[in-house]
Amino acid sequence: MGSLGLLGLTAAAPPAGFVRTKGTQFVLDGKPYRYIGANYWYGGLLLTQGAAGQARLKQELDFLQQHGVNNLRVMVGAEGLSDGYQYRVLQPLQTAPGQFDESIMAGLDYFLAELGKRKMKAVLHFTNTWEWSGGLGQYLEWNGYTGQPLPKNPDYSWDKYRAYIAQFYSCEPCKAQEAAYVRYVLGRTNSLTKKKYVNDPAIMAWEIINEPRPMQPAATPAFEAWMHQSAALVKSLDKNHLLTTGSEGDIASDGDMAVYERLHADRNIDYLTIHIWPKNWGWFRDTATARSLPTVLANSTAFVDRHVAVAEKLGKPLVVEEFGLPRDGQVFTPAAGTALRDQYYAALFGMMQQHPVIAGYNFWAFGGQARPVPGQVFWKAGDAYMGDPGGEEQGLNSVFDSDASTWAVIGKYLKTIR
Repeated sequence: MGSLGLLGLTAAAPPAGFVRTKGTQFVLDGKPYRYIGANYWYGGLLLTQGAAGQARLKQELDFLQQHGVNNLRVMVGAEGLSDGYQYRVLQPLQTAPGQFDESIMAGLDYFLAELGKRKMKAVLHFTNTWEWSGGLGQYLEWNGYTGQPLPKNPDYSWDKYRAYIAQFYSCEPCKAQEAAYVRYVLGRTNSLTKKKYVNDPAIMAWEIINEPRPMQPAATPAFEAWMHQSAALVKSLDKNHLLTTGSEGDIASDGDMAVYERLHADRNIDYLTIHIWPKNWGWFRDTATARSLPTVLANSTAFVDRHVAVAEKLGKPLVVEEFGLPRDGQVFTPAAGTALRDQYYAALFGMMQQHPVIAGYNFWAFGGQARPVPGQVFWKAGDAYMGDPGGEEQGLNSVFDSDASTWAVIGKYLKTIR
């Protein structure tokens, strides 16, 4: 033992089972940790569906583990009651400011306990830019900001929604309430395992928010300040877990890469994220996926490449943590093919060999055993949760357990990264 050891100054080894960063890579117990994972945003909500939901969760986790998918990106919990908006999550964790539904947290406890049994990892995001789980708009409503434009309502427009949400970053009580939510979660002890959340190796990382956006250029300074404050808060409460932003990339700031770089240069942010949404971003329309696939692949490659450059500059790992493509012909049932999606997945997974800074993927999204209701497009109360949130066509981007060709693509590329 050296003199530093005699003085008790030897650097403490990281706790076993926690994912760390080493340069542009993840490591787990001293070994490289690379993954192809899934978005499973509703994982903590399955217990709200009783014994059937519990059985489904266990069966789906077993299925994922058998297929080598051991990293799941999950929502901590929704905010607010629906207030007549039928497409949002109807079982919120935070029902009113500072009021939390214990049964929802118990569901997340169970989810994390089951992950721990299987040596799987979760990436947990706190709040949401989008209305489907309450998110930033809910804090604004709680503080008297009226007139939130909601999709599929007659008064909705994208510009109106941006203007509304941008107000969050200058709403001091809104930000204080969201911070209280973060403190509540990070202060929790799992009711089943008796582990404090901050000490649970089943958690790989926290995310400040799903898809952070300043929404309007004028709000960018306040947005960045809030993101940095939120990062500092999480790290002050949790020294064990990684932290990231949940960002889509430079598209979130209307192509301003400087905003993206500043967010991820923060010393409290451990790795970078990007999302890729060819349909939402207008790279193809409706059923023209096949004709537009070369454009989709070219645009996706360019998008990844320019964010890889930022990750390399910052010396941190990059995760492609959301991406999806509709089933062939924009048909939503499992009977529809996934040939185009399979090509798309393969192209993205193949980029990991070219760019070692890409340390992981989470496809959007795992639909598991759920199936769309025949003749019904959108989610209704009582339906099974699947990968597509309520306001999206059920089956649009979901990868079901029956999608054998997609699981074959995932299995093929998993063999190349381990």
